[in-house]
Amino acid sequence: MKYLIICTVFAAGLAAPQQPNTEPVPILRQEQEVNHDGSYKWSYETGNGIAAEEQGFLKNAGQPDDEIQVAQGQFHYTDPDGQLIQLSYIADENGFQPQGDHIPTPPPIPAAIQRALELLATLPASNDEQQNR
Repeated sequence: MKYLIICTVFAAGLAAPQQPNTEPVPILRQEQEVNHDGSYKWSYETGNGIAAEEQGFLKNAGQPDDEIQVAQGQFHYTDPDGQLIQLSYIADENGFQPQGDHIPTPPPIPAAIQRALELLATLPASNDEQQNR
């Protein structure tokens, strides 16, 4: 009976929610540079394995209607399951474009549907479509 009680208490202790680590995480490295022409770069690395960096510049500077801030960078960390998460990205006039092995990707288009789409693209536009153009 004592053995059952000890095992139950031990199992309850293991099943109890783990408290988050509240210890301060040291910053091992931090750099930043901001230039007058709109370009910049920053980076940092922490004691718990997180690292990030980014560079950016102003594209088409001096052309107010066409100026675009461009940024590209990367970061990595280890998720709670122990998997290394690495992500690189660029953000420009085409939006935010991340790349990483952990990002879900859509399944390939089935061959029959791809052939149908290619066939539809070769057909002439209907009268309704021509009027809407």
